[in-house]
Amino acid sequence: MISKADKKDIPELVRLINSAYRGDESRKGWTTEADIIDGDKRTDEQILSTLIARDGSVILKYSEEDKISGCVHLEDQNGKLYLGMLSVSPVMQGKNIGKKLLLASEEYAAKKQFDHIVMTVISVRQELISWYEKHGYKKTGETKPFPSDDKFGSPKQPLEFVVLEKQMDERTFFD
Repeated sequence: MISKADKKDIPELVRLINSAYRGDESRKGWTTEADIIDGDKRTDEQILSTLIARDGSVILKYSEEDKISGCVHLEDQNGKLYLGMLSVSPVMQGKNIGKKLLLASEEYAAKKQFDHIVMTVISVRQELISWYEKHGYKKTGETKPFPSDDKFGSPKQPLEFVVLEKQMDERTFFD
């Protein structure tokens, strides 16, 4: 079941997101960043509290049997819906939870009348970029610098983000 996360979900969301991307636990899935970024934190409770409380921002969670196994952050950024932190528990990957969250994000975009969904993906994550392209997202040609503050890990190589975008139209829900 997909529903809106609230403050009581934050500790579980932090564990989920960090386990999906960083540290040894993340190596059980295909979304790991552990080989390109040192550290075991991708987010923390303060950041998620801010995201949940901010106007125009929502975190959707995928739960089964009262356990959160996936989530995605959505936020209005300059009239486009930004999609970030799409996370699935490493032991639950491959069960279409990510696809369900992506579709729920697109339904949310349609409901809120966004014409575009945008996201950033680390440029060396070709398998992840390909997965999004398979679902209709396209590289815009724009890049953004990777944060240099090392707050959530230190890159093991030079990194940057590529910007992907999907234009919402009538066909989106009939593919």
